[in-house]
Amino acid sequence: MRIIAGKYRGRTLSSFQGDNIRPTPDRVKESLFQILSGKLSGARVLDLFAGSGALGIECLSRGASEAVFNDSSRESLSVLEKNLRLVKEGAKPYNLDFRTLLARVEGQFDLIFCDPPYKENYLKEILDTVRTRNLLSADGLVVYESEREEMGAEGWILADCRKYGRTNISMWKL
Repeated sequence: MRIIAGKYRGRTLSSFQGDNIRPTPDRVKESLFQILSGKLSGARVLDLFAGSGALGIECLSRGASEAVFNDSSRESLSVLEKNLRLVKEGAKPYNLDFRTLLARVEGQFDLIFCDPPYKENYLKEILDTVRTRNLLSADGLVVYESEREEMGAEGWILADCRKYGRTNISMWKL
């Protein structure tokens, strides 16, 4: 896994071993960040299921002003902290269930990345919570990665949807 563009371009991030790990492939990240390129400068980003932190760190590399990282796995947190040290970013990662983090986090985000385990379907729950807590900025997007297309929630608009092999990326706005 590498950082594709920006001030940390070309740096290789630490990753995981094992069958249950599914990092976003570089070609998918590259396509995603081409779509999001106009939203990154100065953005406040939430990487809700951060894993290694690759998506949030890519945002920081490309000009985001802040990234908040969360993952419920201690192993993920360890890899994430190592990657943040690699790029010398002082972001504080959280080790919470996504529901707890969404209930506690303050302020609005321009981009909220959600890359939960593929077997889970948290989209509607996440969208409902983000809307109820007013966590998304006026022009913000929730970017959800899954293995299949999933139904959104009331009041949300599907802004874009792309399929890359078994990876489905949907982008939601209010």
